[in-house]
Amino acid sequence: MNLLIPAIGIITPQKGRFRPSSERIFLLTCALCVPFLAAAAGFPEAAISNGVIDAKFYLPDAKDGYYQGTRFDWSGVTYSLRYRGHEYFGPWFEKYDPKTHDAISGAVEEYRTGGAGLGYDEAKTGEGFIRIGVGVVRKPAEPSYQGFKTYDIIDPGKWTVRKGADWIEFVHQLAGVNGYSYEYRKTVRLAKDQPVMTLEHSLRNTGRKTIETAMYNHNFFVMDGQPTGPGSVVKLPFEGRPTKDLKGLAEVRGDRLVYVKELEKGQSVFTEIGGFGDTSRDYDFRLENRKAGTGVRITGDRPLAKLVYWSIRTTFCPEPYIDLSVEPGKETKWTIGYEFYTLPKP
Repeated sequence: MNLLIPAIGIITPQKGRFRPSSERIFLLTCALCVPFLAAAAGFPEAAISNGVIDAKFYLPDAKDGYYQGTRFDWSGVTYSLRYRGHEYFGPWFEKYDPKTHDAISGAVEEYRTGGAGLGYDEAKTGEGFIRIGVGVVRKPAEPSYQGFKTYDIIDPGKWTVRKGADWIEFVHQLAGVNGYSYEYRKTVRLAKDQPVMTLEHSLRNTGRKTIETAMYNHNFFVMDGQPTGPGSVVKLPFEGRPTKDLKGLAEVRGDRLVYVKELEKGQSVFTEIGGFGDTSRDYDFRLENRKAGTGVRITGDRPLAKLVYWSIRTTFCPEPYIDLSVEPGKETKWTIGYEFYTLPKP
């Protein structure tokens, strides 16, 4: 199956809103509501399965895509992943607009150069800079880069999507601007007869300037719609050191982040976590929700550059950063793995 995804044109966003009778109803039903709304709206999508895991994705499309923001890479947007009757991803937000920066779900990724987009500091007002996995966007008159802003897209590049029964490949080719251009490839693959998903990446520099960027996966986990609280735990391969006050909601106890209280609407836990070493051995985390009876192990083959952790009532997210440097004419590759498992319920 070969799909050439249209990449021309920007439309006025259609806005929708979930209107649950209570937040708990939202938590338990949003995973069912959004796929229904997506089907009704006709968002481009695709599904893969290895007979163990069933995964569904929204496809990149500048005109009709589910996600049209400029913060996150448009490839690999997983709106559902099911294993042994459990749901691991899904919507975690109440309001939806295709151009909202974080109206997205799943194991999605962002690229930042110096905390901004590639070439942002070099671009003059009105000129373009690059959001990897999105395209060339216009720099407005502003004092600094706005991470949660959706910028006007000048050139969304060319997306090509291919898939098989248990894999899907996204290729983004961007002619770029100011000497930056690339071919970016991501293949999401399900291991044969195993509850394992891998994200295989490659970034080829087709421009004349070196690409220096940090990259992280936000990991928006929503496990069976269960709220974040004492049943949720994050296991680290090192003794963690939080850099911010966790406000009495959570604690880092050695190699675990645990919750003291169930998070209410409006509450959040946010911190960087130090203590990791300089090898890929420390890119190895486990997230568990014991009320749901679900867990996932996340591993990477690059050393951590930074580890951010963020959670609200509806999702809990380790955000592991890695650094990438690609000289002109060169290519770099890296892989992130997810192993899903279940736990006995209390």
